[in-house]
Amino acid sequence: MTPEDKLAKMGLELPAVPAPAGNYVPWKRVGDIAYLAGQGPRKADGAFATGKVGADVTVETAYEHAKMVGLQILASAKAAAGGDLAKVEFVKVLGMVNAVSDFGDHPRVINGFSDLIVAVLGDRGRHARSAVGMGSLPMGITVEVEAIIKIHG
Repeated sequence: MTPEDKLAKMGLELPAVPAPAGNYVPWKRVGDIAYLAGQGPRKADGAFATGKVGADVTVETAYEHAKMVGLQILASAKAAAGGDLAKVEFVKVLGMVNAVSDFGDHPRVINGFSDLIVAVLGDRGRHARSAVGMGSLPMGITVEVEAIIKIHG
């Protein structure tokens, strides 16, 4: 079963790779490694999911936001791999959570991203990861995730 087949079975599809919000590129490939720029959770209408986790956003909602970012990052990974998601292996992920100062469930939030990546790519989706809290994120987004991937073949 291809990664795209797995996404379809889950009722999910990859969005278009979003345009950068500044002077950078969505991904940069160096040999068989690609660095994927950080992305925040975009809703279907293009607006960002915003808020402070632990205040006006629950862990469960932020988990879903991280999952949305996972779809966006998979779209970037597919583009970096020349359109073939089956060539992608996730190596390292940095997940950032816009949270109140005493929040401690950052890993549970970023699991939304990691759970999706592993469900779609299997062992090639398993990655090293950091999940950290931030006092703020751009445009007030709830989560931001960046990744380093290896492209096979």
